[in-house]
Amino acid sequence: MNKNTIILFDLDGTIIDSTDAILASFYHSFEELEFNFKGNDESIKDLIGYPLDVMYKGLGVSEDKAWDFVDSYKNKYRQISKANTHLLEDAIEAVKLASQIARVSVVTTKTRMYTIPLLENLEIMEHFEIVTGRENVQNPKPHPEPINITLEQMNYNKDQHTVWMIGDTKLDLIAANEANVESVGVLCGYGKEAELSLYTKNIENNAFEAVKFIKSQIN
Repeated sequence: MNKNTIILFDLDGTIIDSTDAILASFYHSFEELEFNFKGNDESIKDLIGYPLDVMYKGLGVSEDKAWDFVDSYKNKYRQISKANTHLLEDAIEAVKLASQIARVSVVTTKTRMYTIPLLENLEIMEHFEIVTGRENVQNPKPHPEPINITLEQMNYNKDQHTVWMIGDTKLDLIAANEANVESVGVLCGYGKEAELSLYTKNIENNAFEAVKFIKSQIN
């Protein structure tokens, strides 16, 4: 392991696919709280990566009701997330290779209390030093705080360590730029290449290809 390299992974759309659980939880909340949702699956998927309250407001829920919907969502998601979440293609290879060449952590906007059980269920939690979730920060991605807090816990030294953020949306890449770390955008999730390329020059098909690219840069 190269202790001078740190690789930070986003979660949804980067190494896991929990789209079915996310969509089902949104529709459950709409039904439970009698909200006339006028969008479709794509309307929801376009906002994945933002905090849940921001997603709900983006889908038409009033600000004063957003947290009621978040609570309803979480109640459903807690029940179905493990059964409806799977690793993306080559994700296990990506995580294993990353752990061989670097120190590895997760930086996600998903709540940590749900993230860790998912990673344990998928049998990859052992590869990560730190998991930073929504409840660990005041300002989620695209703010650099989640990256900075993670690096602080990893005893980051800017004169010693090279850091890479791998993510599938512009939020990951903007956060990386604001934190002054390197980044790789991946096309296996929710972001589009044209948008990702505005924020990084490094675009790969999936997390495994991203890690292989990083390996080529440190050898």
